[in-house]
Amino acid sequence: MLTGFWEKYKEAPVTRVAEGFERRIIYTDNLMLVVADFYDGPTHQPDPLHHHVHEQVSFMAEGEVLLFSEGKEPVHLKKGDMFAMPSNVQHSIQRLTSHVRIIDCFTPLRKEFLND
Repeated sequence: MLTGFWEKYKEAPVTRVAEGFERRIIYTDNLMLVVADFYDGPTHQPDPLHHHVHEQVSFMAEGEVLLFSEGKEPVHLKKGDMFAMPSNVQHSIQRLTSHVRIIDCFTPLRKEFLND
């Protein structure tokens, strides 16, 4: 069982997921926070749609995106906006600015992120 701890952003381990995309994570036994930084925008098309069993809530910390979600019209989100994604719903983003930072919370843990 984890007891309490903290991670300073500048000192947190960075996973370079792809060119222009990096993430930092912190988690407990049942909840994961992911800071996702994208430096490859603006993009001309949305990323491929994806889904996962995890529930997700997200906060736009920097930049602007179009959010695509199964069965809904795209939504323009900017710094300060939030969204929630239920389990197994197809979704994606298209970055509209050069830097986008999204703070994601997932439950259960995205264990595949721990192996990156």
